[in-house]
Amino acid sequence: MSKFHLNIQKAVQGEFIPNKINLAFVFQVNCPGCFIYGIPIVNNLYELFSNNVGFIGVATAFEDFEYNNEANLKLLLNNGTLVGEVKKYYNTNYGVSNYLEKIKFPAAFDSIISSQELIDSDKIELICNAIPNFINFSEKEKKILTAKIKSHYSHIPLIAETFTLNQLKGTPSFIIFDNNYSILGMHFGHINEDILKNKLEELLA
Repeated sequence: MSKFHLNIQKAVQGEFIPNKINLAFVFQVNCPGCFIYGIPIVNNLYELFSNNVGFIGVATAFEDFEYNNEANLKLLLNNGTLVGEVKKYYNTNYGVSNYLEKIKFPAAFDSIISSQELIDSDKIELICNAIPNFINFSEKEKKILTAKIKSHYSHIPLIAETFTLNQLKGTPSFIIFDNNYSILGMHFGHINEDILKNKLEELLA
């Protein structure tokens, strides 16, 4: 069973207390879909399950670093300040510049490291092991693929660890995991709230 690698900076809001079942919501401050669909869903689930499920919102960055950063996460959590494409969407459609829904769950910013730090660490091995059947590749194939992965990340100046180590497809992403950080479910993009709700109920039962 795959492990969820949660690498975050100090919590900006609340505290993540791991439970037997946990939900991580990975989003970007400059991601309209995260605000339109993701946050309302997680707020609802938090109200329903926070007594039995650990929740953590992880603001990450794989693009638009001028918007997707810890400073803008703090502004969002403190007074609903919106930035970039999210601000444009809400301004155009609703005539507002602030997010009117209060984020209720604990939140932190993803751990950010340089590409060199990633390449020089054993975290490259975690990325390789996330590739299907990597363990069955020949040693030569493993070396070639590892070199390609290092080359790819060498061109990316800043690396968000939770996003990268888990090889997430984008935001919003929802990861359900247990107290051993084994992944029990992973979803990317717009998802029906009932799917997550039913999965949590099933696991808690």
